[in-house]
Amino acid sequence: MRKCMHKRMLLYILAACLATNCSRDEAKDVETPTIDMSDSRAFPTNCATLQRGESFLFRAVFTDNQALGNYNIEIHQNFDHHTHSGEATECPVDSPKQPVNPFVYNRSFAIPDGLTRFEATAEITVPPDVDAGDYHFMVRLTDRAGWQQLKALSVKVE
Repeated sequence: MRKCMHKRMLLYILAACLATNCSRDEAKDVETPTIDMSDSRAFPTNCATLQRGESFLFRAVFTDNQALGNYNIEIHQNFDHHTHSGEATECPVDSPKQPVNPFVYNRSFAIPDGLTRFEATAEITVPPDVDAGDYHFMVRLTDRAGWQQLKALSVKVE
């Protein structure tokens, strides 16, 4: 009788495990997503110039092996010539200076559920009264599993 109870208990545990998907064969996502800005329509590119008082269209292609999550665009001054990992090649820079009214932009965007490829676009307006000079344009892409890719570009605001 005791042996029968142990077998029954084992069957209950196995059934509970199957019901909660603890034996799924899904591959665990261990790959970072990809930011592709090599297309001729991608913008901005490294060393691009953005005009004060004008809008521009951000364009990039994002891919992931399983599912994309969201992306973030950040623009901040680089008047002190700091660097970021993942930054593209260096561009000609102005002399270092102190910011007075720097352009600061930081916005996150959702990507529709279940996509492994997404053509991202976002219209961004550069205020007319911000400091001209060197800036960093940063794109952070996160997939559904939480892996993140960073692309940092140097741009100039005139």
